[in-house]
Amino acid sequence: MSAINHVAIIMDGNGRWAKERRRPRFWGHVKGSQIVSEIVSSAVEQNLKALTLYAFSTENWSRPKDEIKTLFKLLEKFLQRERKNILKNNVQFKIIGDITNLGESTKKLISEIEKESSHCSGLKLSLAFSYGGRREIVDAVNSFLKKNPNQDITEEDITNSLYRPECGDVDLLIRTAGDQRISNFLLWQCSYAELFFTQTKWPDFNSQEFVKILDETRCRERRFGTVSKNASMDKAKTLAEKQRGAISNGG
Repeated sequence: MSAINHVAIIMDGNGRWAKERRRPRFWGHVKGSQIVSEIVSSAVEQNLKALTLYAFSTENWSRPKDEIKTLFKLLEKFLQRERKNILKNNVQFKIIGDITNLGESTKKLISEIEKESSHCSGLKLSLAFSYGGRREIVDAVNSFLKKNPNQDITEEDITNSLYRPECGDVDLLIRTAGDQRISNFLLWQCSYAELFFTQTKWPDFNSQEFVKILDETRCRERRFGTVSKNASMDKAKTLAEKQRGAISNGG
């Protein structure tokens, strides 16, 4: 069985779900926001170490203003509703992305929940809001170079300078609603992620399907470039370095 520690989800299909029911797009977002609570609870039950949810991308700023305002309001309502559950379930919460354009009350709420849950040792829950994977990598490089001028940067340096390095690499990326692309989401962390694309639109997604996907992925053979079944990324890197050194030295 392969270990699944960090799951990332692109929560797609809210607008299309609403359109199929002849409802405005915001209705799909409202319904979709309610699914988040169920999936977070399921992640806790499954003993996942990290769950990262794609709520709003840097590209989503091109959407209609009313839809963007609705998403902002839903974020605040979600945080108000889930604040007690986050602490009750020992969840460590954090927003990743640029939240400068959010309302002051929302930013204050985010700061309070992040501070309140900072001591929690359970699931690391991240909401990616106004987030872009390329932007995160650029920010990571700039952050490192600012602290370490004129120093060469390594992969480990970039990893440690990401928005939330403690979550580690993504083991499984799920995208709902049928599209088969990763849309600038956790590009660095998803280098060796298993990918799962479901036709189910986010408002119809549930914990049963989530657990089914987890179980199926745990049965996949993950090799990370080796020939060993269910190897880990760290073990694969260590073996690769050892083999490269041996061959270079004529071993």
